[in-house]
Amino acid sequence: QVQLVESGGGLVQAGGSLRLSCTASGRTFSSYTMGWFRQAPGKEREFVAVISQSGGILRYEESMKGRFSISRDNAKNTVYLQMDSLKPEDTAVYYCAADLRSLSSIIGSNYGMDVWGKGTLVTVSS
Repeated sequence: QVQLVESGGGLVQAGGSLRLSCTASGRTFSSYTMGWFRQAPGKEREFVAVISQSGGILRYEESMKGRFSISRDNAKNTVYLQMDSLKPEDTAVYYCAADLRSLSSIIGSNYGMDVWGKGTLVTVSS
């Protein structure tokens, strides 16, 4: 299937911004619904955002809507997560994921994505 590689994580002060990138290889990127998830230390993985194959439909976890923005550039086989107004509680490993199903089907299955990247660490200091 597709291989996913995340980048862009690092250390940032509270209130700052980061842009994460996820580059895919192995298949045509536009065939995949793409999503971002995160896992904080000692906590379960949680949903962040998802984008449809064409980029026309976006969905966000409620607490992140307005601060985070997902986008994709199919010509570059890349999906992005722009994170603004970062808070210490945003500290986590952020994972990129891909699935050939439609966005609606993925949401209906509680975001059971088929392919996952290895993650990139985001640390937000007070």
